[in-house]
Amino acid sequence: MSTARTTELRADCSAGTDGRITFRLRLPQAEAGAAHPRLLLVLRPKKGRPEEASHVLGLEPGGDHLRAVLEPRPVLAEGRWDAYLLRGPDAGRERLRPGLRDLRLLVDGGARQWTSPVAVRVPYATKDGFLALRAWRRTAHAEAGPIDIADGAMTVRARLHGAELSGDAAVRLRLRGGGTEREYRPRPAGDGDFSFTVDYAELAEGTPGSRVWDAFLRPAAGAPPVRIGRLFDDVADRKGVYVYPRVTVGGAAVRPYYTVDNDLAVEVTAAG
Repeated sequence: MSTARTTELRADCSAGTDGRITFRLRLPQAEAGAAHPRLLLVLRPKKGRPEEASHVLGLEPGGDHLRAVLEPRPVLAEGRWDAYLLRGPDAGRERLRPGLRDLRLLVDGGARQWTSPVAVRVPYATKDGFLALRAWRRTAHAEAGPIDIADGAMTVRARLHGAELSGDAAVRLRLRGGGTEREYRPRPAGDGDFSFTVDYAELAEGTPGSRVWDAFLRPAAGAPPVRIGRLFDDVADRKGVYVYPRVTVGGAAVRPYYTVDNDLAVEVTAAG
C-alpha cells in the first residue's frame, strides 16, 4: 500500500502522435534550483499485490517551469500509471494533480497506421482527482470504428494494426467464462480496414441468463487472436462514454459496449 503524501501541485501535460508525453510543473524557486526534483510514474498493481514497475523522469528547467519528457521508448507495460513528484533524492513521493491536458494530437490516432508493438498512452484524471497515464501495449490491435445497429444486428468497421489481414482471417466472438465461440467472416476494404456483421439472435440463443461475448480478430490461419477495441484517441475510459442501445431479440436484450480495458464486447441480458 502506498504511503505517498498528496500535493496540490498540478502538472500540465501534452501528448504527441508518436507517444511522447511532456510534463510541465512549477515548484517554488528555491526547490526547483537545488532539490533535483523528479517525476515518478508507478504502475498501479492489482488489488492486494505489491508494486512491481516504476519509471523515473528528470525534471529540467524550462523557462518558468520544470519539464520532463516521457519518450516513446521504452514502451510502458499495459495498465494505469500514477504520477508522483519526488522533491529530492531522499524525499517521499507526492501524488500530482492534473493541470491542463493538451491531447488534441491524439484525436485522429485511428487515421494512421501503427506498427508492432502497438503502444498507446493517454494522460487522464483519476476518479479521485489525480494525474495518471493509461497505457496499452499489444503485439497487434484491431481498432474499432463506427458501430451501426439495425434490423437486430450490428455492423462494426475496424482497422488492423501491427499485423497483416489475410484472406482466411476470421472474427470470433468468445463467450466469457466458457468455450463457446461464434465465427464471422470479415469483409476487407484495403489498408487493413475491414467490417463484420453480427446477428444478435445468434448470441441470444441458448440458455437464458446474462452473458458477455468478447470480440477478437484472427488475422490469419494459426495466428494468435487480436483483441478488437478502441484505443486511438483521447478517451482513457470509454465504458461510460460510448453507450449503445439495447435491442430486444426474443426474450433477451443485446447491446455492444466497451470494457474497462476499452475492448469491444457484447452483453446479453434478460429483456425488461
